[in-house]
Amino acid sequence: MKKFLKIAVASAALAVAGAAMAQASLASYVGADRMDKIVAAAKKEGALNLYTTIAEKDVPKLIKPFEDKYGVKVIVWRAGTDKVLQRTLAEAAANRNEVDAVHFGSPEMEALSREKVLMRVDSPVYADLQPGSVPAHHEWAATLLSVWVQAYNTKLIKKQDLPKTYKDLLDPKWKGMLGIEAKNQDWFAAVVDINGGGDKGLKYFQDLVAINGVSPRKGHTLLTNMVVSGEVPMALTVYNYMPAQAKDKGAPIDWFALEPAIARSNAVGVARKAPHPAAALLFHEYMLTEAQRVLTSLDYVPTNTKVESPLKGVKLMITDPIRSLDEDEKWSKLFDDTVIKRGGR
Repeated sequence: MKKFLKIAVASAALAVAGAAMAQASLASYVGADRMDKIVAAAKKEGALNLYTTIAEKDVPKLIKPFEDKYGVKVIVWRAGTDKVLQRTLAEAAANRNEVDAVHFGSPEMEALSREKVLMRVDSPVYADLQPGSVPAHHEWAATLLSVWVQAYNTKLIKKQDLPKTYKDLLDPKWKGMLGIEAKNQDWFAAVVDINGGGDKGLKYFQDLVAINGVSPRKGHTLLTNMVVSGEVPMALTVYNYMPAQAKDKGAPIDWFALEPAIARSNAVGVARKAPHPAAALLFHEYMLTEAQRVLTSLDYVPTNTKVESPLKGVKLMITDPIRSLDEDEKWSKLFDDTVIKRGGR
């Protein structure tokens, strides 16, 4: 019996090792029949496990076209960013190889890369993505951009009166009219850089708060709704699709972008020890190609430059996920000290 168990364990280990080797080979293959090989192998596997933070209402719209076209079932486990990160890392540490693909924020994806959870992929489609979408190690690739824009109540503010630059926000006419989401330290860090960086950039925010006040609110959806109600006439940081969707429903809200508009990326990665490696790789390719138009239809900003963006013509600055990961505590404290704790004064 013991001998049988040892043989079974050894066979299972060989199977996992063989799958990992096949995955690595397929992930680095660049021949003309690359996609044919990936699709054929994925169909044999028949399914994949995806850990993601994709909005619940958007999951079916993204997953169904993939399943219908390729006949590969996507088993989705969805949670918040912290939970997805914690579960993925915990399973990797315990050598429980259950996840095939992960899709969430790029800083967190970089954390998975540092823990050796992800597989390098060399995809031809990388050449079509926005600059900064793929790190040098090729272990994840950005799929969409969440772009912070400015939103305003159209009954309280006229379009012709909107600020055109970040410095225009210092005009005293905006006193008591500005709101901000309370956890947007990435946006804050980028705008500090835009306004001279270091002490000079921090002084911009100190002046903004001293002159006009900035009311902090928890949650982008809440902040958007407060613009609609008029309680916050202008929001400095809401995601582009939120006011767009509210406007389509007839709400008195519209958006504009102080340029460069700041964007953060979400990304897809393939697990290094994925039980369904080919299916995971196929989903990776799908998210960077066919799914880009689905994302656009949902008002997300695609990273594939061959797909027209809802923010066409808007100059973007994509936050550095490595900086976000390494300097989060620093910028969170500066944001709290400079804006959040003083904003309502």
